[in-house]
Amino acid sequence: MPSCDLGCREHGSIWHRKPSPAARGGVIVNIIHSATGYHSKAIRFLNVAFDSSGDSLLAGDHQGNIYVFDLNGNRFKLVQRTMQACTALAFNLRRKTEFLVALADYSVKCFDTETQELVSWMRGHDSSVSSISVHGSGRYAITTSTDTAQLWDLDTFQRKRKLNVRQSVGIQQVFFLPLSNTILSCFKDNSVFAWEFDTLHCKYQLPTAVEGSALHYKVFAVTRDGRIFVAGGKSNHLHLWCLESKQLVRIIQMPTEVRAVRHLEFLPDSFDGGSNQPPPPLFKVVEDWPKCKSEANKLTRRVTSGRSEQPWKSKGSKIHTRLLKVQMNAPLENKENELPGGLNKKRLQALLKGYGEYPAKYRMFVWRSLLQLPENHLAFSSLIDKGTHSAFVNIQNEYPLKSRKLLRVLQRTLSALAHWSAIFGETPYIPLLAFPFVKLFQNNQLICFEVVATVVVNFCQHWFEYFPNPPVNILSMMENILAHHDKELLQHLIKYSVTSQVYAWPLLETLFSEVLTREEWLKVFDNIFSNHPSYFLMIVVAYIICSRAPLLLCNQSQDFEYFFHHRNNLDINTVIKRAYHLMETTPPDIHPQRVLDDFMPLTKGQYPVFNKYPKFIVDYQTQERERIRQDEIEYLRERQLVHELEAKAQERKAEDEAFYRKQELLREAEEQRRKMVLEEEEKLAERRRRLAAVRRELKVKELQFLDASRRRFLKYQQDWRQTELKRLDDDIARKASMREQETAATVQDIEVRQMELESQRQLFEQRLIKDQEAITQEMREEMDERQRKADLEDHIVQRWIETDREERQKAQMVAEENLAKAEQKCIDHEWRLQALYKLRSDDEDREKRYEEIAKLLHDNRVKEAELLKAMREAEEKKWEEVTWRKAQLEEEQKAAAAADKHRKQFLEDEMNDALELAEKLQREDGYFASLAGRQELARQEWELMAEVRQLRQKLTARAQTRRPPAHISPTRWTT
Repeated sequence: MPSCDLGCREHGSIWHRKPSPAARGGVIVNIIHSATGYHSKAIRFLNVAFDSSGDSLLAGDHQGNIYVFDLNGNRFKLVQRTMQACTALAFNLRRKTEFLVALADYSVKCFDTETQELVSWMRGHDSSVSSISVHGSGRYAITTSTDTAQLWDLDTFQRKRKLNVRQSVGIQQVFFLPLSNTILSCFKDNSVFAWEFDTLHCKYQLPTAVEGSALHYKVFAVTRDGRIFVAGGKSNHLHLWCLESKQLVRIIQMPTEVRAVRHLEFLPDSFDGGSNQPPPPLFKVVEDWPKCKSEANKLTRRVTSGRSEQPWKSKGSKIHTRLLKVQMNAPLENKENELPGGLNKKRLQALLKGYGEYPAKYRMFVWRSLLQLPENHLAFSSLIDKGTHSAFVNIQNEYPLKSRKLLRVLQRTLSALAHWSAIFGETPYIPLLAFPFVKLFQNNQLICFEVVATVVVNFCQHWFEYFPNPPVNILSMMENILAHHDKELLQHLIKYSVTSQVYAWPLLETLFSEVLTREEWLKVFDNIFSNHPSYFLMIVVAYIICSRAPLLLCNQSQDFEYFFHHRNNLDINTVIKRAYHLMETTPPDIHPQRVLDDFMPLTKGQYPVFNKYPKFIVDYQTQERERIRQDEIEYLRERQLVHELEAKAQERKAEDEAFYRKQELLREAEEQRRKMVLEEEEKLAERRRRLAAVRRELKVKELQFLDASRRRFLKYQQDWRQTELKRLDDDIARKASMREQETAATVQDIEVRQMELESQRQLFEQRLIKDQEAITQEMREEMDERQRKADLEDHIVQRWIETDREERQKAQMVAEENLAKAEQKCIDHEWRLQALYKLRSDDEDREKRYEEIAKLLHDNRVKEAELLKAMREAEEKKWEEVTWRKAQLEEEQKAAAAADKHRKQFLEDEMNDALELAEKLQREDGYFASLAGRQELARQEWELMAEVRQLRQKLTARAQTRRPPAHISPTRWTT
């Protein structure tokens, strides 16, 4: 490839392609990805994948950027921003422009390098995908995570099959064998299985490795012909397997300085027939790692590769030297030990080694000197002036502290960190990390902020590269250290699926604040601040190793989680000493000092830019947080409105409830009173019913009594009238007989008793006078009796009216009174007619009508109108009858008068004839005296009859004058 130099700036990053040497086997391309700023530093690539031709490669960095490099065209291009770190890449699909990328959110996506569009999104894993293997045809792919492997159809992007394993046995890698339809699966228990791709039936299993071998398979490689399989791990041995014979054919031992194998790859050769035969590994260490560490001015580390005595290929033993790491800014030893305040780091370390901790009185001063705090007041004030960051507005809800001052200092410190770098506003564990220093420096917020910022910059290196996930690179580094120094403990943790995120990450994110007391924590950080940043990781591993006894007794995941989140009975001095031992005995290839930079204090004047994180993820989360904050503000506003409405509604509800409760009480009281009223009404109605029954009974009895009285009285009156009539008839007959006898006797004795005539006349006159007086008295008694009877009937009717006080009864009572009066009139006229015609039939009719009226009153009051109408008609009929009977009475009176007149005329004629006869006799016979006496007797009889006629006329006139009053006239009745 021709040499060239390409420089390009894109999104704050600079890419360099350095000239490639013309000699064969040299470096072809050296690509450096660096970010500009106060501390320019290379951005690490996490995964690289070549296409099937080998002319292009795909590379993904920890910020989520994916670039494609065209080695022939000498150019590169940003093809995708995933905004999260990628964990695996594959670039050898059937469609040459497409590639697969596994992301930190456990998903796998397919993108197109030309259109830069998302082709498909595949989900199904519950943990990070560690590898992607594509079938030779490019149509199928296998994605592998620790708990499962999944087979995908790249034409439809649908999952075809899934390989599940027990939780205690994890998966290391599953991949396709080249030039075959065989799938090879490698597990964490060193077991290897081969599967038929078409049927997914197990073809074979490789036998177990040599007994006593401590090799744990981590990395694998297969030759291009698929016949040789090599496996390596945390050991300096490699196992070489022949897949045709399924036998372990060779164990390759590398130098003792090699502690673990990170990656294996067969190098292709033009004449190996695709078998990729491996050369023997021979490494020589030119300079020992502890010596390099002790010499501060030693800037390079060289590794020399040579040839064995039995080389696999006849090539010269040419030695190549490669520069691995150059520290251009490493200070000299004398300057490195000088600290602000006149302190010397070597002397402080010696003091710390002798006493185990710094004096409490001078600890804060020593810390400030060790951390070389710049005390940038203006820069810190500008951060504080920005106010509370939106991410920590409601921090009291998540971390409720009793001390309001401590909470306020924590909120200000976290807000300043978030304003300094956006990543700290999105990091969930930053309050746990900062709280111990906030509590320690709560009276000096500037020192507190700068201590936390210094700790983050130096002792939390590479923590945020896999954000929002934990730093898997740091955790893997610690796992390697633990595996090297205590394999048994690591195997125990792996056995119960306890990962570094359980036993290491809680100690890191809380800075030991959960498991140590205040004095222990201060002692630990005395040592951390006095050493290289890698010491912090070593002390975490030392804590785990020193706790091996209780950890080996744990067999539940909850027990492990509890152990690393609570204080334990552990000597912290032993932990500190073990951490120093780990610093000295850990091999250089797994030592954290190889990855972590030396301590770098904060710059004076302005704080450095901190952008060692996936910016796009943080920006996206910041935007999302801002959007969520705005939504939350809107939600809070709406909730406030809802709360106000709810308060008003509650108030109205309370008022309504009070109103309804009051109404309910009133209703209950009203109901109770209504019940009482109903009860009283029922009692009153019962009393009224009883009273009405009693009244009806009394009324019936009274009516019966009155009817009996009336009947008795009528019978008595009738009998008396008959008796009187009979007596009158007898008297008249007797008197007529007597008159006839007297007249005969007088006529016979007139001549003999002439002298006694006068005395007899006088006696007769006196008798007539007495009789007349008796008759008159009897008539008066009769009239008085009739008046008393009428008054008694009026009184009875009045009592009926008074007992029934309702308005409807008044008219009825009046009608009854009128009817009674009409009946009374009828009775009077009937009496007069009875006197003439013995009005017995009329009495029976009147009695019948009285019974009908009583029956109508008792049976149905509803028919009052009809009854009144019937009574009115009956009254009219009665009045008509009265008129008719009056006319009949007048006719009878006229007839009686005519008869009287006729009788009077007859008597006068007789009297005249008698006088004439008497005169004639007197003249002829001299009987004048006796005739005169007879004439006088006749005259007296006539006068008596005239008085009787006058009495009858008076009675008739009086009966006619007794008419009903105008207010009860039949023509004025109303219903």
